[in-house]
Amino acid sequence: MILVTGATGNAGGAVVRALAEAGTPVRALVRREADLPAELAMGDLNDPASVAAALGGVRGVFLLSGYDRMEETLDEIRKAGVPRVVLLSASAAETGNRDNAVSRYHIESEELVRASGVAWTILRPRTFFANTLRWLDQLKAGDVVRDAFPNVRVAAVDPLDIGAVAATALVADGHEGQVYPITGPESLLPADRLRMLGQALGRDLTFVGLSDEEARAQMSAAMPEMYVDAFFDFFAAGNLDESAVLPTVEQVTGRPPRPFAEWAAANAHLFR
Repeated sequence: MILVTGATGNAGGAVVRALAEAGTPVRALVRREADLPAELAMGDLNDPASVAAALGGVRGVFLLSGYDRMEETLDEIRKAGVPRVVLLSASAAETGNRDNAVSRYHIESEELVRASGVAWTILRPRTFFANTLRWLDQLKAGDVVRDAFPNVRVAAVDPLDIGAVAATALVADGHEGQVYPITGPESLLPADRLRMLGQALGRDLTFVGLSDEEARAQMSAAMPEMYVDAFFDFFAAGNLDESAVLPTVEQVTGRPPRPFAEWAAANAHLFR
């Protein structure tokens, strides 16, 4: 039995599906009823006692970064005799910059996992393909998408590939103590991704890059300022480079990562 936290999210949901498709018993920690191919356990990652209540018979935990009382949660995992934890971190941890709010919570989460006394694997995926869904409202309104950081290349990744790497690390030996940076197979600009999405939709779409001032105003309307500052530190100041294409997915799973065009075709219905 594998316990998956964040099971209704993009990455956690992909881990649940990968384990279920492989025939591995999976238990999903959820706050409310959900349609998942898993046994459901009601709980909250901010509540270590609720996580502890879901650990019976569990031999691996997929854990998210940045939740309250994480040290207590990891102690409950250790006391339950769970042999391994796979932590979903992010490339932001690679900066080592604790003044950046996003980097800080990933760095601190990784440190707690390393010190937990449980065998660990850390995943550091790049930007998710699913972040493209933030364009949904603009595409419903017309054929132009306006977004930030137009000149930043990212080797973005399909959450299904994150799920496949996590599932492998949770059930197979040989991944303990490894830090896996996870990328897709291509380094793409936002305009490249929009063009491929347009091909999947049969539409001629246009990308317009926002100025830094416009981008900051747009982002400030959607998230706390400390996170806006974090993303500007990453992508405007250039302190995080997610452009490199790495072989991790194929090395761990035995198959190459999925290209963005495949994700776009599979998810085109969401944009119609």
